[in-house]
Amino acid sequence: MDKAIVTLYEGTTCSAWNYSGQRLAAGSIDGTLAIYDSTDPDSFVFNRSSKVEVHETGLVKVVWVPPEYGDGVACISDDGTLSLWEELSEDSETVQWVLCKSFDRNSSRVLDIQFGVSLNNLKLVVAYSDGHVKIFELLDPLNLKSWQIQAEFQNAIDSISKFGKCLCLSASIAWNPSKRETQQSSFVLGFNSDTPQLNSSKVWEFDQDHQRWLPVAELALPSDKGDQVFAIAWAPNIGRPYEVIAVSTCNGIAIWHVGSEPDPDGRLAIERVALLSSHDNEVWQLEWDMSGMTLATTGSDGLVRLWQSNLDDVWHQKAIFDPTTS
Repeated sequence: MDKAIVTLYEGTTCSAWNYSGQRLAAGSIDGTLAIYDSTDPDSFVFNRSSKVEVHETGLVKVVWVPPEYGDGVACISDDGTLSLWEELSEDSETVQWVLCKSFDRNSSRVLDIQFGVSLNNLKLVVAYSDGHVKIFELLDPLNLKSWQIQAEFQNAIDSISKFGKCLCLSASIAWNPSKRETQQSSFVLGFNSDTPQLNSSKVWEFDQDHQRWLPVAELALPSDKGDQVFAIAWAPNIGRPYEVIAVSTCNGIAIWHVGSEPDPDGRLAIERVALLSSHDNEVWQLEWDMSGMTLATTGSDGLVRLWQSNLDDVWHQKAIFDPTTS
């Protein structure tokens, strides 16, 4: 019989793996952040090593800071506030988690966040309930308190238009996981909102010459551009001449190929190569494996499904797991 590697406490609402350090962060309905570590590397069994109260309300998402910038976790609470916590060691036995930064949110709520590393620089993309996105940049790589806003805009192709009084229920961000030195920073963002122009997933790329972010691709067919986006995942690239991005909407899970060479207007070529639709309703989460060849999906049917493509780029369902059964 399979053995659980970690048992989360009742009330856990979200979790995130730190694959580099083999650690797990978990947020709870009571606003606490718990860290799980393995005391025996050979057994691969994790136990709670730290616990800290980070907010008076529950947590809905936790995200690890990239390991080269230290041991830190960003936390989104269910009231839409965002805070960043760092693990500090006073000596070899005393470890504590301290608050590094509380991000101002004004009247809008934080819906999703994503860290991105590019050209030895750390950025944080934050999506808000009013349809805006803010890019924060870490000024000092040795100080997780030193953040400043680099840019702010709405998720629209027409950057001139401004959409007021938007109501966004959720957002999904995926940073380009490629770390080639010559590649510009880029991420993809989609909303589940009442404003169709903001919903469709757009690929944003940093224009180094003009020091601004530009939309270089829109991952939607003409008839689907207003569809709400539930989840996004950008696949690692192990040598393909194009990028692969998965997007979940009410129509299913679309697999997109995005070209690497822009046209004269600065846009990247896109192609929807598959539409996967075996989940009964909404798909809540998409995750690629480290090779970018297998996609895991989960949704309202309570199942985890694995998808792969063959050599002809035809996608098929590889396996189904029911996590509620032993």
